[in-house]
Amino acid sequence: MIVADGDLPFTRLKLSLDEEEEEISAIRTMQSWVVDIPDPRHITTMLKCLKRSGLESPSLAHLKRIRKQGNISSLLISTSPNPPCLPSDLSLPSPYQLPVPCTAALTPTSLQLKCTLWPTVYTPRRKWEPETWSKGTVRWAGRAITHVMLEASKARAGGELPIVAHVPSPYREEDQFPMSFTAHDTRTSTRHPLRHAILNIIRSVADYRASEPSLDSSSSQSTTFNTLINSESDDSDVPRNGARYLLTGLTLFTTHEPCVMCSMALLHSRVKEVFYVVPMQQTGGCGGLACLPSLKGVNHRFGIARWNGTVGGAESLDVLEIDPTIDA
Repeated sequence: MIVADGDLPFTRLKLSLDEEEEEISAIRTMQSWVVDIPDPRHITTMLKCLKRSGLESPSLAHLKRIRKQGNISSLLISTSPNPPCLPSDLSLPSPYQLPVPCTAALTPTSLQLKCTLWPTVYTPRRKWEPETWSKGTVRWAGRAITHVMLEASKARAGGELPIVAHVPSPYREEDQFPMSFTAHDTRTSTRHPLRHAILNIIRSVADYRASEPSLDSSSSQSTTFNTLINSESDDSDVPRNGARYLLTGLTLFTTHEPCVMCSMALLHSRVKEVFYVVPMQQTGGCGGLACLPSLKGVNHRFGIARWNGTVGGAESLDVLEIDPTIDA
């Protein structure tokens, strides 16, 4: 049975990947060289010249090459700092510079505004459709959250920061990844500044994938990083594992919003989605201080959600209290 979005025990963070630029003052522009072509017969010749000269670059692919105003057609040439050389036999006027939009139009309003500067391509953003969740999936996630809460309590009792990460087997896809992993922050006991829970669990998954043990997929198996972290092996004995991404298709549950460093590690590991209980406004990399999956130019994006359902009562949330300036 599908659970309605409003009834889910978490709030999804909608990644804002691009600015819509729906005010003329918000439109980002760049200077481009333009030449007026009084004789329409010369347009085809000039377009061929652009191709031959290598000026037809992707940087202007979001703009139309020709603008018509009355009887005059204008050709968009390039964004080079120096004026381009034009064919002398066409007797064209001198090129000049104009501000043109830096990006395509995402909305009808943006399109109308950008076209006042230069004819712009309209590429409406595809409607975001979140993955549907069944009651079974919600129960699976709830068990994962309960697990990290219990482990956080144990970590605090042991003198560690109560920051825990957990990667369960995918719901109804245990044969795809039969193991589950749990790790807590060990910066206190190891006196190592990089022993964050997220980095610990990624390394735990890496060690598992590198060892490639023979497993009975019908049995429930779990591993933690807590013993691995206290008995480091020589890195030269561990097989290289760059051939595959570590968290592809997997969901990570954690007590606290990952810091910027851990968020980047999750991005490079190709995690599917991240659920956290406590937001970290001053240090978080999943919507707090920054939102790494929404940055322009990153080569992977993962889902982010804050768990706001039952986590065991107010006592459990008190267990998670840490300095808000800590990188979780």
